[in-house]
Amino acid sequence: MSAAVTVVGAGPAGLAAAIVLAKGGRDVELHEWHRHVGARFHGDFQGLENWSCDEDTLCELQSWGIDINFLAHPVRTGTGFDARGRRHEISARRPLYYLVERGGSVQSLEYGLLKQAEALGVRVHFGSRVRETEGETILAGGPRKADIIASGYVFETECEDGAYIAFDDRLAPRGYAYLLVHQGRGTIAACLFSGFKRQQEFVERTCDFFREKVGLVMRNEQAFGGYGNLRLPRSAVQGRHPVAGEHAGFQDALAGFGLRYSITSGALAAQSILENRSYEQLWRRLLLPRMKAGFVNRFVFNSIGTTGRHWVTAKLMQANTGERLHKLYAASSLHAMLFPAAERRLRRGLHDPSCDHQDCTCVWCEHGTAF
Repeated sequence: MSAAVTVVGAGPAGLAAAIVLAKGGRDVELHEWHRHVGARFHGDFQGLENWSCDEDTLCELQSWGIDINFLAHPVRTGTGFDARGRRHEISARRPLYYLVERGGSVQSLEYGLLKQAEALGVRVHFGSRVRETEGETILAGGPRKADIIASGYVFETECEDGAYIAFDDRLAPRGYAYLLVHQGRGTIAACLFSGFKRQQEFVERTCDFFREKVGLVMRNEQAFGGYGNLRLPRSAVQGRHPVAGEHAGFQDALAGFGLRYSITSGALAAQSILENRSYEQLWRRLLLPRMKAGFVNRFVFNSIGTTGRHWVTAKLMQANTGERLHKLYAASSLHAMLFPAAERRLRRGLHDPSCDHQDCTCVWCEHGTAF
């Protein structure tokens, strides 16, 4: 018990693992190959989802001993647009998600988790690449490829606070476009599941769409981009070491909201070490049912065509959106029946054919090895 546990990666999964380990009395060495925390992100707003299970996500974090010392603004209402541009008012009884900031600012998720880890005595080494590991190690190095990309702008604005989403293949093929405004700052992006090579075209269409629909005005905009890895792992152990976050492929296949999966998997990896329990059993019990549901949901969403996606998204944006989303992730006989087909189709990821690394300037081709 005197030997330090090595954690590789200072993203949400690695930081959560370090916090849980340190609170459990273990010595922790955390290594991050970037030179500062949150280097993959640019102050963009994202959502920490709150619909995939019964427990509130902030309560779940606190149950792991993680404090909410970062921006976590509850979002219960919003505005959605279907493929015909029709407006829908979205509402939920409890927060649909918590708006968080990504990157290295003092209110960002990563910075808050880092400060907690350091206060507990975790030794954090930036600019440190771990080539070989000895002893107990958790691997949380982030995504290894791109199945989902988000590209857009962060900006300043006088627009009122709001959360907007649009489901239109002309803006984001098989995905969605979104606009988040909070206290004079905003994030606008196209979240793409295909068509990566045309990334900038979709971003500009998204900006034009929200200018027309909600009167968006942006100042001092700066381009940003990110990517996510999607797969259903047969094992989340590599060389006897637990693998957490998107390093293992933990991601919501339908919407690409993977933050909750990342933090939970990091905490579970730490728990497996503290309690000498099987990490495979822990993540399969808590995360696998939701991941299976997400894979089935994505399989259906990809299979029903443009007309079907229009009908489904319009239904989701009716009253009690949170409850409708929650039902999509609850185990059902339909999910069980469709899962084998979804698994065969999606287990290896989505593999967008347009992202061929030939004259492609999408965020993955441009920065996939640098972020």
